[in-house]
Formats: sequence, structure tokens, C-alpha cells
Amino acid sequence: MEPITIREIIEAVGGTLLGEFRDLDQTVTHVFTDSRKPDPGALFIPLVGERFDGHAFIHDALTGGAAGCFTQRERESYLPDKFYIKVSSTQRALRDLARWYKRRFSIPFVAITGSVGKTTTKDMVAAVLGERYKVLKTEGNFNNEVGLPLTLLRLNHTHELCVVEMGMNHFGEIEYLSAIVEPDVAVITNIGDSHIENLGSRENILKAKCEIFSHMDPQKGYVILNGDDPLLQGIRPQLPFETVCVGGAEGLEYRATDVVTDGERSVSCHVTTPREDFDVEIPALGSHMLYPTLTAAAVAERFGMTGEEIARGVHRFAPTKMRMNILKRGNGITILNDTYNANPQSMRAAVEVLSKSGGGYKLAVLGDMFELGPFAPALHAGVGAYLGKAGVDCLVAVGEQSRHIYEAARDALVPEVYWYATKEEAQPILAGLVRPDATILVKASRGMAFEDLVEYLKGITPEA
Repeated sequence: MEPITIREIIEAVGGTLLGEFRDLDQTVTHVFTDSRKPDPGALFIPLVGERFDGHAFIHDALTGGAAGCFTQRERESYLPDKFYIKVSSTQRALRDLARWYKRRFSIPFVAITGSVGKTTTKDMVAAVLGERYKVLKTEGNFNNEVGLPLTLLRLNHTHELCVVEMGMNHFGEIEYLSAIVEPDVAVITNIGDSHIENLGSRENILKAKCEIFSHMDPQKGYVILNGDDPLLQGIRPQLPFETVCVGGAEGLEYRATDVVTDGERSVSCHVTTPREDFDVEIPALGSHMLYPTLTAAAVAERFGMTGEEIARGVHRFAPTKMRMNILKRGNGITILNDTYNANPQSMRAAVEVLSKSGGGYKLAVLGDMFELGPFAPALHAGVGAYLGKAGVDCLVAVGEQSRHIYEAARDALVPEVYWYATKEEAQPILAGLVRPDATILVKASRGMAFEDLVEYLKGITPEA
């Protein structure tokens, strides 16, 4: 973060200075929200939620080294060498500060949303742009009303491009984030079933995702859509922005053909763009990786990059932790750690990776998918049916909703199927199922914490 004065902060958020401190020209170079991690000389923002109130930790943050804080209410006492800025809402103050700070930088902003693949696409776009530019990107999936402003507040004068991810659970959340970022380039990866419990239908999910366009300039905005997604193809004629589509269908501006996977480490394809053709090798598994790659090519060409640069950038892509990480163990065992999150579309993509892997024995360890509401039984059952089509040898399903995966997989004639209510109950059977040359997929929604099972599996040494 570039230094900003207390005076500038007050003006940006419409705040009022409290206490004895009056040096408005003092500067701040960091912002933080976790009082357990105070940065010396930084601004502490005490956020308020349903189950927490950061105001209880203001004193700890200030005595721990912070220079000052926001506060929604006056204090009983004030430290004389610390500044206190009163605001009506610390959450809105964080938003307003980030938007004001972002506008100090005359660089392009790329925003990415969608039901599946946001983080992977963000990482791929940043990797490719990084071949030529200094890029700031969202770390992990810091993609909400707190994480996105904090990302923008990390900008400094060395950055030439910014790539951010936008997540949501309800209507209005993407609009809130778009108002902060004011994107120059907007990407929608696809429309799936994530958060359908809250929004009720894919059509409503589409409407919520399209809020990303609400603060774009029609004269300058650039939109990239998944051209293989019927809902996204349907909105293209209605958009006032220059728009391109990516995918495998004929006629799309950015298209992948001649797809080859080695089943072990990578996928290769031929990329056709409006400017040139070139080959790329993607250091990740699954045909779904073609979409982040093509999106990155579309963004990169928007900013003048060549096919050679794009191919180099794709090759240095590295997936985020717990997102289809390939763990090679002894005795030819491979664990596919895809435990960060799950929804029906990403489950199928992961099962496809397992199906096409080079291993002999294919074991799927799958858990519940959350936020599917009344659609949960059918959507879990759909995953189970797909396991049969994919030729998986064994399923271990864990969790209440995963019973539907188990039942559908059994009906689809998957050779071995097991169901357990908890991870702990599943461990003994896993110890007996792991064998040499096995490929093991582990995946569930974040709340299932299936990384625990990955650690358990890593400790199993099967008999040769």
C-alpha cells in the first residue's frame, strides 16, 4: 500500500476524528482487520458481524502497534498517540476507502466471477499477464466484501494490472463489489448450481452474476464469456460492451482443439484466437482447464500480448492449495487433493480427471456439497450416476447428503460403494482400499474439511 495521510482517510470515508490525536499529516501504509495480527503503524478496521464485533479488540490492536482505527461509536477513553476515526459503518468505510484508493491508480482492472472456476481462472489470468506485466491478484479466494477491498488496498505504484475475484451468495453482492472495482474487463466463467439454495434457479444465478457489469463503461468495457454455456451465450446480444466468447464450439473467438491429456500432469491443446494460432501445455489435469486457459488468452490479447507469451504464462501456472493438487506417493499411488470446495459441476469435472488418470485403481472419496437446498438430493444423485459412466472402481461417500451419491453410484453399478456418516467412520475402510498404483480423488464442500482425509491417506502404506 502506498502511504496515505490520516486527512485523506477521513475525507475518503466521511469520518470524524475523535480523541486527542491531531497530526492529520501522519501516514498509514497498511490496513488490517484481524487484531491478532497487528501491523506497526497500520489502520485497524474493527468489522462487525452477527457473531462478532471487532470493537472489542480495538485496544489490543492499538497497543499491539496499530497507529489508529475506525470506530462506529465513541470510546470511554482514548490513547493520546493513536488516531480514532468515527464512521457510521466500519464495513462501508472499508469499501469507501478501497474505492477511493483504487482510483489513484490508472491501471486496468480485471474482475472474474462465475459458479465454478473463479479462483483457477484468476490464477491463470494472473500467471499469463505476469509474463509481461507486474500484476496484483486476489490471494486465495479473498473474494468477498472484506477480502476484495483489502486486496485493492495492497496496490502500489509498481503494479500495472489488477486481477480480482468476485464471489457471492445472494443478489446485490456482486454489484457491491463491482462498485468498488469498476472493472475494465469482466469475466463470467459459467453458470452452475452453486448457491441455488439462496437464489432458487440458474436463471437467478445468472442475474446475480451479471451484476458484475453494473459499474462498467459501455464505451470501454470488455467482456469475456464461456461460449459453451447456453445461459451466457443467451445474454451476449443484450450486452452493450465489446464481448468475446471462449470454449470448444465452432465460431467462438477463442477456441481450443486437438486436446490431449497425459493422465498424469498436464493437458495440451491448440488455441485459435482472432490474432493467431498456437499450442499450449497446461500443467494441470482436466478438460475444464481449457476454459481458464482460453480466458487468459483473451485477457492477454486485450493487453497486447503474443501467443508465445501466453503459452509461457500458461506453462508457469500453479493451482491454489487444495485445488486439484497432484500428490505423488510411494507404490505408484496418486492423491488428487481437490478439497477446497465442491458443487455439482466441479464434482463432475474432478471425477472426469480421475476417470482419465493414468492410475490402475480409481477411488473416489466424496463428501457433501452445501448450499443446494431442496435440490440437494437430486444433484448429489447426479454425481453418483456420473461415477458409473466414468468407470470409477470404488466410491467412499461421507456425510448426510452423500448418501444420495452412494445410492446412485450403487444403482449405476460402480463395483465397490461405501457410505459413512463421518470422516472418522470412513477411515478404517480407506486403510484397506488403498493399494499400489491407485489414483484417489478427495473432494467435498469446504465445511467438510476433507483435507483431514488427505492427511490420513498420506499416512497409509499399502502392502505391495
